Amino acid sequence: MYMHFPYLMDSVCSYLQRLLKMVDGLNFKDFVAFLSAFSAKASAQQKIELIFKVYDSDRNGKVSFKDMLEVLKDLSGPFMSDEQREEVLSQVLREAGYTKDSYLTLDDFIKVLGQSDLKMDVEVPVD
Repeated sequence: MYMHFPYLMDSVCSYLQRLLKMVDGLNFKDFVAFLSAFSAKASAQQKIELIFKVYDSDRNGKVSFKDMLEVLKDLSGPFMSDEQREEVLSQVLREAGYTKDSYLTLDDFIKVLGQSDLKMDVEVPVD
C-alpha cells in the first residue's frame, strides 16, 4: 500500500515523529497516561489534551498559526498547497473567533473542539 502512496508514508512518519517527541523523557506513569488517550474509554477532554500537545510542538503552552500549519502540512501532504493550507486554517480560526495572530491555549482547544461535532475516535487496537 505505501509503495503506491509514498507521500502518505512521509506524512505518517512526520506525525509519528511528533508523537515520539512527546513521549521522550516520560517516566512509566506519564507514558501510560499518554497512551490512555488512545483508549476507547478516554474522555473527549483527554483526547483534546493529546491533540493540543501534538500541536504545541515547542511545549510553551500555546499554539500559534505556524504550529497549526506545520501539523496541517504533515496531515495533508501534497494534497494541499501552502496557500490552500493557510486559507483553510485562516477560515477555521475566523469561524472560531480567532485570527492568524492568535495563540491558542489548552482552554481554547477545549472550547472549540469540546463543542464541535467532531468524532474523536483516536484509538490504537491492541490485538
